[in-house]
Amino acid sequence: MSTAAVASPAGGDDAARAKARRNWFGFFAMTFGVFMAFLDIQIVASSLNEIRAGLSASVQEISWVQSAYLIAEVIAIPLSGYLSRILSTRVYFTLSVLGFTAASAACAMAWNIESMMLFRALQGFLGGGMIPSAFAALYMMFPPDKRVVPQVLAGLVATSAPTLGPVIGGYITDLSSWHWLFLVNLLPGLLVAAAVWALVDIDRPQPALWKGIDLPGVATMALFLGATEWVLEEGPSHNWLDDGAIVSWAAVAVVAGTLFFWRVLTHHNPIVDLRPFRNPHFACANAAAALLSISLFAGNYVVPLFLGQVRGFNSRQIGDTLMMSGVAMFLAAPFAARLARRYDLRYLFVFGSVLVVIGSVLMANLTADSGFAELALPQLLRGGGFMLALVCCSTLSLSTLPPQALKNASGLYSLMRNLGGALGLAAINTILYAREALHERQLLEAITPTRAPVRALLETMPGGLADRANLPAVARLLQLVQQQSAVLSYNDTLIAMCWIGVVAAPLFLLVKRPNLNGPAPQH
Repeated sequence: MSTAAVASPAGGDDAARAKARRNWFGFFAMTFGVFMAFLDIQIVASSLNEIRAGLSASVQEISWVQSAYLIAEVIAIPLSGYLSRILSTRVYFTLSVLGFTAASAACAMAWNIESMMLFRALQGFLGGGMIPSAFAALYMMFPPDKRVVPQVLAGLVATSAPTLGPVIGGYITDLSSWHWLFLVNLLPGLLVAAAVWALVDIDRPQPALWKGIDLPGVATMALFLGATEWVLEEGPSHNWLDDGAIVSWAAVAVVAGTLFFWRVLTHHNPIVDLRPFRNPHFACANAAAALLSISLFAGNYVVPLFLGQVRGFNSRQIGDTLMMSGVAMFLAAPFAARLARRYDLRYLFVFGSVLVVIGSVLMANLTADSGFAELALPQLLRGGGFMLALVCCSTLSLSTLPPQALKNASGLYSLMRNLGGALGLAAINTILYAREALHERQLLEAITPTRAPVRALLETMPGGLADRANLPAVARLLQLVQQQSAVLSYNDTLIAMCWIGVVAAPLFLLVKRPNLNGPAPQH
């Protein structure tokens, strides 16, 4: 036997280990880019007042600092699969990171609200391209028996980044200025772009696809998703169809959506392929992810709002309180990896959803004195539950699909999560507005001299309510009514979130246990 023949197996093992290390470092770089994209959705949430003052914007205008990002992101996500096939994952992701970094620098230099909206839209569009590309790359870089840990890492990023956004943003603004919310992306963005360019090489570009791109499909999709996102963002604050602009954009969404789905179902090379929804595991995973995203995004919205409005917490105090949810996700990640290797993912998903429901039930007991101590356990349960449930969800969604469908399917999965979050925020705001008005009316009706508690209060006021000298006390009473009606409305929204988890929990029990030992990645 020759020396070359003896050395060959060892040389092959060395090459395989080197390739595995390269894939791991490349995927870690992509995951960090995704973390930046997810983080920047919410990083401005606790600093909107400071940004509004810096840009001389109105209260109505400042909401577009978030809305512009979300609308552009939701348009980019389904496009990412097609564009990454044209350019290759390596080129597309690198260009997206570099563009996202440049847009972040432009946001820091924005001179008015209009320029900020433009730069945030660019940031959202480029960030939206990174998210599904990284999730699809996971299944191309790792064989089935090596996917659990990267799946947990991706799930950790997807669940923790939206939660940590307001926390990190509050600390940055408190220590420096709102400009650094965007400037912190510069160095990491350049490092991620360099790492992805050097380490990720998993597919070849297909420039011929440029010729067959369905431009009418792109246009109708952009109108449909953009208008839908705008209606969901602005509808609750404008009382939905009572506002002419909401009605107009809702009509645009319906017409554009009809044309888009007709185009997708009839065109020979659609910009988005809906065939993955024929796979029952993928369909159930998308429904479950959308429902859980409603609860995740709603919780990240309701709790900071409660702490700021009712408790009067500043950005840092809100961040400290929300930190428990992120801590739970990090602590749950290694356990999620171990459990995913040993048990049926369908039942693990149920268990994670039940933890989310229990945490939401415990959280739905807010009082005007609730703070860190009262919210710690509910957040720990919700954070751990989301970590486990969404990891199972992402695994069950893409692991049962053929390799050629991964890029498109990853975009669809990410889109459903984003639309679920947008729908959740719209529903939560609608519930808050309606229930707060109802509770305030009921509490005011209950303040009558015939009730013993009210009589006891009147006895402490010389002359009763008719004495003009007691107007400060009356004002204080009305303030308490408003505070308690707000607390009750927050509890109502949290109870609604409980029911969302109840609906999501049994979804995967409707399908058979999937075979996750699919084909190894090919590139």
